[in-house]
Amino acid sequence: MATLQSLSDLNRSNAGGLDNENAAPVHVQKLDAQGRAYATGKRKDAVARVWIRPGTGKVVINKRAVEVYFARPVLRMILRQPLTVANRVDQYDITVTVAGGGLSGQAGAVRHGLSKALTYYEPELRAPLKREGFLTRDSRVVERKKYGRKKARRSFQFSKR
Repeated sequence: MATLQSLSDLNRSNAGGLDNENAAPVHVQKLDAQGRAYATGKRKDAVARVWIRPGTGKVVINKRAVEVYFARPVLRMILRQPLTVANRVDQYDITVTVAGGGLSGQAGAVRHGLSKALTYYEPELRAPLKREGFLTRDSRVVERKKYGRKKARRSFQFSKR
């Protein structure tokens, strides 16, 4: 790169378009030896490891069917959101191992991991999934308990006598 002496030199150097350093990153397909895409999703204290491969739409979570593991319909709906946004329902077999946290956090972790795995398998799905916010890790966690307090912020009940 040439040394710039004035502002007009700077304008001329950027007139030809973006430099290679400033170009948008190119996302490529990332698959393992079995032809699967792998991603890790996190939410609260839950961590989900997600593998996807082309199939009939079978979802297995911790070696159990999704209807058994996530019995509440709301949790299954959270899990299927990335697939419905990408119009890929029943096109992938999904295998998940999830640990930590409660069921709600685990469902959010699986959704995050599934969204990332979809972008690794089909990089063109990144834009719609990012627009819906599925690729962003929800960083909210439980606040720790403080000393002199009953919970994180709640004080003990005050009594004058």
